[in-house]
Amino acid sequence: MAKTKAQISKIDPVWTRIVSEAQAAVGDEPLLGGMVHACILHHEGFEDALAYRLAQKLASPEMSEQLIREIADEAYADDDSLADAARADLAAVYDRDPACHAYIQPLLYFKGFQAVQAHRVSHWLWKRGRRDLAYFIQMRVSELFSIDIHPNCRIGKGIFLDHAHSLVFGETAVIGDNVSILHDVTLGGTGKEEEDRHPKIGDGVLIGAGAKVLGNIQIGHCSRIAAGSVVLNEVPPCTTVAGVPAKVVGEAGCSQPSVSMNQLIGTRSTDS
Repeated sequence: MAKTKAQISKIDPVWTRIVSEAQAAVGDEPLLGGMVHACILHHEGFEDALAYRLAQKLASPEMSEQLIREIADEAYADDDSLADAARADLAAVYDRDPACHAYIQPLLYFKGFQAVQAHRVSHWLWKRGRRDLAYFIQMRVSELFSIDIHPNCRIGKGIFLDHAHSLVFGETAVIGDNVSILHDVTLGGTGKEEEDRHPKIGDGVLIGAGAKVLGNIQIGHCSRIAAGSVVLNEVPPCTTVAGVPAKVVGEAGCSQPSVSMNQLIGTRSTDS
């Protein structure tokens, strides 16, 4: 017999932790009680809370909160991988961001996490031919968060957008699993090609602030792109590139650059 949503929520460690943190937050700061109850404690599970939060953020006079909530609910009911990826993203933010001290913080406050989850819904719409709705969500994310992600961009799980400001990810860009990207990064094209024209970011990559990665090039897994670099050529796996134009300056420094978040060139992290 299939489990009900309430039964599933009881064995969801991410949701259990979020509820516990929410209850503690209300005890510590009663003035947040209304928001925390509305966003978390009134819901049966993680998917419900996430759909509600996205609807709150993305609603506008052009599209009501209720309609966006229905779209998100439909997406999560149809594709379990969306919420599974959101859980991985939540854990990634908590693990990699020293400013994040609880799982409820990204869900309630961090625009990078919220923008990625909104994009996942817009990508779901895009794949089903509902492109005008997908463009609407892209527009709202860009207006609200200063993050412009084309609905067709493919994004893996365990994604951390640090500070998450002035980001542009193009239509045919692909971002692998467990990638960390800082602010002011562009994954863009060159020229006016209309086909496959954007970068392919491998798993475990760290992209520093202000980096521009341009063209249909492969960025190898577990590599590092230094802050301010302009990357025009493919990057080998497990290396560090820096400069304008970017060149290989050494090894990546550790096995998981996106997890260690170490951006100092010439240093080696103790992370495995």
